[in-house]
Amino acid sequence: MKNFTKILYSLVLIITTHVSLAQVPKLSSLPGAAATIYFDFDGHTVQSAVWQGGQAFTCAASGLSPNQITEIFNRVSEDFRPFDVNITTDSTQFLAAAPDMRIRMIVTPTSAWYTNVGGVSFVGSFNWGDDTPGFIFPDRLSYSAKYIAECCSHETGHTLGLSHQSRYDDNCVLTQTYSMGEGSGEISWAPVMGNSYYKNMTGWNDGPTPYGCSNTQDNLTIITNANGFTYRADDYNDALDNNTYNLGNNDFSVNGIIATTGDKDAFQFTITQSAAFHLLAKPFGIDAMNNGANLDIKLELYNADKILIRTYNPQETMSVTVDTTLNSGKYFLIISGTGNSYVSDYGSLGSYTITASRGALPIHDISLYGRQVNNIHQLNWNIIADEAIETQSVEVSRDGIYFKSIGIVNGTSRTFQYHPYDAGVLYYRIKVTSVINQSMYSNVISLKATDNKENNFEVSTLIHQEISVNAPAAFAYRLWDATGKLITTGTGTKGMNRKNTGNLPSGIYIIELISNNHKQTERLLKQ
Repeated sequence: MKNFTKILYSLVLIITTHVSLAQVPKLSSLPGAAATIYFDFDGHTVQSAVWQGGQAFTCAASGLSPNQITEIFNRVSEDFRPFDVNITTDSTQFLAAAPDMRIRMIVTPTSAWYTNVGGVSFVGSFNWGDDTPGFIFPDRLSYSAKYIAECCSHETGHTLGLSHQSRYDDNCVLTQTYSMGEGSGEISWAPVMGNSYYKNMTGWNDGPTPYGCSNTQDNLTIITNANGFTYRADDYNDALDNNTYNLGNNDFSVNGIIATTGDKDAFQFTITQSAAFHLLAKPFGIDAMNNGANLDIKLELYNADKILIRTYNPQETMSVTVDTTLNSGKYFLIISGTGNSYVSDYGSLGSYTITASRGALPIHDISLYGRQVNNIHQLNWNIIADEAIETQSVEVSRDGIYFKSIGIVNGTSRTFQYHPYDAGVLYYRIKVTSVINQSMYSNVISLKATDNKENNFEVSTLIHQEISVNAPAAFAYRLWDATGKLITTGTGTKGMNRKNTGNLPSGIYIIELISNNHKQTERLLKQ
């Protein structure tokens, strides 16, 4: 039985909203698969000999929104993408499956009966055949879709026969009962059966358990040999010949899955006229920055004679971008999973999309760099583009994974200053959108922030669609027009706040900002 996430107990956030049955989206990742894993978000009455002494008890609905449920489903589905398994939120899929080839995982804030954990399940219960469920407690996981998804996969891993995965030092001394992985940003990694809450690339692992540094656990072999199902069927072979899957001429798009460590997918395509060629091979993720992705992609490009032209394997991103010029003729490419600075290729598995087009893209490159001057982070960047730039959004993150916008600058600016109020490392990137609505992200940089004791608010005094307030502490505000008429009031939090002003006419406004120990008034010009 699992006793997990005690370190997250302090993160509990009480939310009383509950999702009704009609609000739970019915989602399935692989209908007709050999096995079914059902995540039950709408509440359930449990009567099982192994839970609560066999006494019936009722679990409340999850309290999660449809968007949160969809994100959790997508993240967990990607974890189980290599296998012949249907991840579903649809009870009819669960009920149609054989009892010894299914498991119900209940996502519920009814957690008081099992204290101090984020979830609980029995090891090997998937094929018991008696519908013994496992549990995930969102109230113990801050109602965070990321945290809940990681716990869903972890608890399900227990039901499939997996123990925890740990970390040891060079002297074989246990240092982490739940391995927290390594790295930061997009390619940071942690094992699903460790503590994967704080890393982006989370996957199955072949590594030590808490029972000794030499007691290793091969997740993939256990999952596919002990539960009555194995890997899903290979979608593309790796041979380079006339039977290689043909993507056609010039522009193309295709989806695929790397299901095993040795899996490679081969494709052929033809360029009818020499031209600039752009290709993006992107792993499945919940956004453009590959959050939730498990597949770190390597791409090999060959000519018609099967001679390797180039291998693309960027070290800081899971995607592969190809910008080159190709002569007319036939080409082959091979997609596979690869390791990076933090992990081997063992668990680099999952789905991907390849899109390619001839001709130059309007935005070719965005190079971001920065430095700290006193307590200010000074950002500068260069853009190489054929089209004019419409907007630029400056985004910041504390973990290199989840970013939020802290400022919109006009298309000609190439500089931005930010005044962080908390110590630690901040990650920055720029999202650039051209006048023809093509968007591209810059590289990510990190800058260290020092303790800042200043009390002043930083306010964007020239505004278009929103007011930006960088606050040293939580605050209240009042906004007046030029005649002294009170327009609106509200509150904000420490750090960057953005208040929409799209419905206000152009003119002069006055904003008063009040925290516990500071009051500040600014004159604003709405254009």
